[in-house]
Amino acid sequence: MIESYKTSQKIGTFFKYLVLIIVGIFMVYPLIWMIGATFKTNAEIFTSISPIPHNPILDGYVRAMENYGGMINIWKSMLNTYSIVIPKVIFTVTSATITAYGFGRFKFVGRNIFFALMMATLFLPQVVMNVPQYIMYSGWGWVDSPIYLPLVAHTLFATESYFVFMLVQFLRSVPRELDEAAKIDGCNSFQILLIILCPMLKPAMVSAALFQFMWSSNDFMGPLLYVSTVERYPAATFVKMSMDGDTGFEWNRVLAVSFISIIPSLIVFFLAQKQFVEGISAGSVKG
Repeated sequence: MIESYKTSQKIGTFFKYLVLIIVGIFMVYPLIWMIGATFKTNAEIFTSISPIPHNPILDGYVRAMENYGGMINIWKSMLNTYSIVIPKVIFTVTSATITAYGFGRFKFVGRNIFFALMMATLFLPQVVMNVPQYIMYSGWGWVDSPIYLPLVAHTLFATESYFVFMLVQFLRSVPRELDEAAKIDGCNSFQILLIILCPMLKPAMVSAALFQFMWSSNDFMGPLLYVSTVERYPAATFVKMSMDGDTGFEWNRVLAVSFISIIPSLIVFFLAQKQFVEGISAGSVKG
């Protein structure tokens, strides 16, 4: 009986890992193919689904390093990208944490109404806000700002409702007894957040930072609306420029530029994936 149980358990484990491997291959294959295609010619890209090039060439990477119109290249565009991304990540995590602390730990008049209104914004498509936001930022003179104000400034005010909700859910799993013990030791509200709660919220904060990092790195519509100076284009816009008629549709160059632009996101994700998973799983459980 025990041997039969162990055998069935091994078979179940085998099929579980088999399914995971097959699904993993399907998910990773497009990235592997893209990397291989950067070393192919245009003709080979459209005639072979194999990720391994028959006659590897470096033309894609050589052309990827060239300036566009003498004004911008891939490295400049990536510097522009992280001039937007890094402030957005810092401001988003800070403002979302403070807002979640307010909703999760304090009772004030209208708290439930404000929280419901905040949650309602999750169902509001960004596309319906593009026109009024553009008119507002244009009136303030923020369009084409050298410090990307239309893309960064709003994150100071916890406008990413999803992250606030995620942090509130995580905060509800942290015992209030810790706050009370800290008060007895003489901590004020700010010290409780900074010294007691932030270390415990770290997985959720890392998850919020990673989501914002990836979303902001891949944002195309925002820079397209609010950045008009070529020298200030981020990588997402620069990749689109790689497909313009001025440079021709050299797909190995386009794919090389795309691959170079996502390398930082891949590195950051793999370095923080453990805390990312912890934040997602823990934040989904209400304590």
